Parts: sequence; C-alpha cells; structure tokens
Amino acid sequence: MKLNGHELVYFGHSAFLIKNKDGINTLIDPWISNPSNKRRLEEYVDNVDYILITHGHGDHIGDAEEIGKRYSAEVIAMFEVTNYLRSKGLEKLTGMNIGGTLKKENISFTMVEAAHSSTIHDGEKTFPGGSAAGFVISMEDGFTLYHMGDTGLFGGLKMITELYHPDLIMIPIGGHYTMGPREAAYAISVLNPKMIIPMHYRTFPVIDVSVEEFIKSLDLKIRERVIPLSPGEILR
Repeated sequence: MKLNGHELVYFGHSAFLIKNKDGINTLIDPWISNPSNKRRLEEYVDNVDYILITHGHGDHIGDAEEIGKRYSAEVIAMFEVTNYLRSKGLEKLTGMNIGGTLKKENISFTMVEAAHSSTIHDGEKTFPGGSAAGFVISMEDGFTLYHMGDTGLFGGLKMITELYHPDLIMIPIGGHYTMGPREAAYAISVLNPKMIIPMHYRTFPVIDVSVEEFIKSLDLKIRERVIPLSPGEILR
C-alpha cells in the first residue's frame, strides 16, 4: 500500500490529518474552516491526539484552540506559539524549536527549518511567533512524511533529504507568500520524494495557481509522483 497502512486526509490549504495505522491521529496546521473545505473533522475521526502548528499566522494556527479543547489534544509548535495558545486557555502544550525531535508513542516529530515569517495577529494585538518551521513525521515502521509549512527556498533542503529521506512531501506551490511552481519544482528536484502533495494554493485569489502549472514545472520522470488531493479526499 502507498502509505504502509497509514492514511492522510487533506482539508484544503495546508491542513492535513495523519491517521497512523496504530490509531494515533495527528492534525497539521488545522485550519479546517478554510473557505476551500466543506468537510468536518468529525466525519473522519472521533479523537485527535496531536496538533502540529508550523507557524503563527492565522491560516495555520487555524482552529487549533477549538479543536485542542474539544479533543484534549496535545499541541506541538514553536515555543512562542505555545506561549500564545496558553493565554487562550489551552493546557496540553509542547513548545519546541528547530532541530528538536519529540518522540510520542510510536511517532517522532522533528521540527525543521522554513523560510517564512511568523507573527501572531489576534484582533488589534500582535504576538511573537518565533520562527516558521516545517515538520518531519517519522512512523515506527520507517515511513516518513515532511510537511514543509509555508516556505521559500532555503539551503537546508539537501540536509533534510540526507538525514530523513522523506517518502511523502507536502509542499506549498501557490507563490506570493511561499514558493511558486518554479521554486517548488526545484525543491522537489533536491528532495526527490516518492510522493508529492501540493498545498497552499487556490485558497485566496493571490495564490490562485493551478496544480497543472506546478506539474509542468517538474522533470518528466517526477511528474507521475504528484498526487493532487481535493479537500476531504483520503490518501491510503
């Protein structure tokens, strides 16, 4: 099977649910209420164990406060982001920083570099969000996913490839705030994953990029590895 018995659900923008084959459910950048998604989280799971947040922007913190409280999920994010969420009443929080690895049950979460900003906006107030990040998620059976978060190109991609050998990459392609198709295609040439899932595109007019444009930017032998998912779609 493609994902070694695990499942991945896409909720649009950068929001994903990883359903570990041993029953561990992890949300990443949980903006489930984004305008491209019409599905509800509870259609797919009745519990959430972990929530990963790549950085402090509202379209990535998303619905973490509500979901974290509803499921008593542990939120794992940059230290400054967890400090902010503590002020919103969340209690199960683990702050970390780039380079750190957190082992939880049979999954390892490694926070890696991303080239982006991370200020948190809450009404008229702003809070420091620390650095933006990506997450490498390694299952006990060796299957490894890499959610790049919001990022431009950066030199550490080669090191991430050599250290973690991700099987599946979730990569932003929308441009303007992140890599566009050309830059994302270059990143893929460095990372060389088995599976590629585009994200962070077509949610807003300013990132209205077609997945076909991204695919055409890739080397011919890599194009067949792209798996475009629609919001609500499951990859097994």
